Amino acid sequence: MPEAVNVAVVGATGAVGETIMALLEERNFPSTTVTPLASKRTAGERIRHRGKELLVRNLEDFDFGDTQLALFTAGAAVSDVHAVRAAGAGCVVVDNTSRFRYDDDVPLVVPEVNPEALEQYRLRNIAANPNCTTIQIVMALKPIHDAVGLERINVCTYQSVSGAGKRGLEELARQTATLLNFGKIEPRVFPRQIAFNAVPHIDEFQDNGYTREEMKIVWEIQKILGADILVNPTAVRIPVFYGHSVALHVETAEALSAADARDLLERAPGVEVVDDPKSQAYPTPVSEAAGRDPVYVGRIRQDISHPRGLNLWVVADNLRKGAALNAVQVAERLVKDYF
Repeated sequence: MPEAVNVAVVGATGAVGETIMALLEERNFPSTTVTPLASKRTAGERIRHRGKELLVRNLEDFDFGDTQLALFTAGAAVSDVHAVRAAGAGCVVVDNTSRFRYDDDVPLVVPEVNPEALEQYRLRNIAANPNCTTIQIVMALKPIHDAVGLERINVCTYQSVSGAGKRGLEELARQTATLLNFGKIEPRVFPRQIAFNAVPHIDEFQDNGYTREEMKIVWEIQKILGADILVNPTAVRIPVFYGHSVALHVETAEALSAADARDLLERAPGVEVVDDPKSQAYPTPVSEAAGRDPVYVGRIRQDISHPRGLNLWVVADNLRKGAALNAVQVAERLVKDYF
C-alpha cells in the first residue's frame, strides 16, 4: 500500500468536485488528510467524508506547503493562479481544467491509455486531465490504434448538460418543468433552449468555424495518440442529465474486421462492450453510463463507405470516467509509482 499523503480538492463543492470527494472515499485513496477547498462564496460549508464533517476552506488563503497532492477542478482561470502556486510550493497538481492540457511540458494522461506520459509531471509538478469526451474516445480507440493504426477520425459528440456543471443541470430541469406547464423559458446557461432540443454549440466559436470544445477533441487526441491522426469533430449538447455519447467513424491504417475490433475492445481495461443488435443491446447514457465507471462501446460495425472504416458508439459518465475518476486514477498512479 502506498504511503498516505495529504490531499486537497479544489472546487470541492462543484459537480465534479463532489464526485472526486466521493471517489476518494469509495476507492480508499491513501490519504492522511483530505481538505476541500473552494471560493469564498462556498467556503465555510461542510462536506461529509469518511464519516466526518470536513470544513470547506477558502482557496485564496490556503497554504499548500504541507499538501503533497491537489486535485483541481474549479476552472482554468483558478488553475492559472492557484495550481501554479500549489506546484511552486512542492504540491503535485492533477488539473481537471483546460489550462495546462496543451502545454508541451505537462503530460495529458489517461492511465489505461498512456501511463508512461505521467513521468513528465516532474517538469512542472503538474499532470493534466483530458476533456471528458476525449477520455472516452481514446479509451475506445487505443486498442484499435495499437493493433492496426489510425489515419482519420470523424467524431460527433452528444453531450449531457452536466458537462456545464450544476448550472447546466438546473437549467435543463427548470426548462423542462416550465415547458411541461406551458410556460415560457429564457435560456441562461446554454445559447438556446436545451429542453427537448439539440444544440450544436459548446464553448466559443473559433476563427475556423469550429467551437473550442471541438478543437479540444482534435488537440487532445493528437497529443495522446499521435499528431499524425486526422480528426474531424462536431460537438452537440443534448437534454440528458448525465453521460456523454460519441459516434466514432474511424479509418484505420490496416484493415480490421468488426469482429476483431470487438475482441480487442472486450480485452481493453476500463471498457465494457454492449453490442448485440439481435437483442437490441447497445449502451445509452441512462441505461449503462450514468453513475458507473466503465466506458461502454456498442454498434461496432464496418463502414460500408470505406474499405478500412469502422463505426463505434461510445458512452460514459462524464462526471466519473470523463472527469473525477480519471483524475483520481492519475493521483493513485502518482502515489503508487512516483511518491
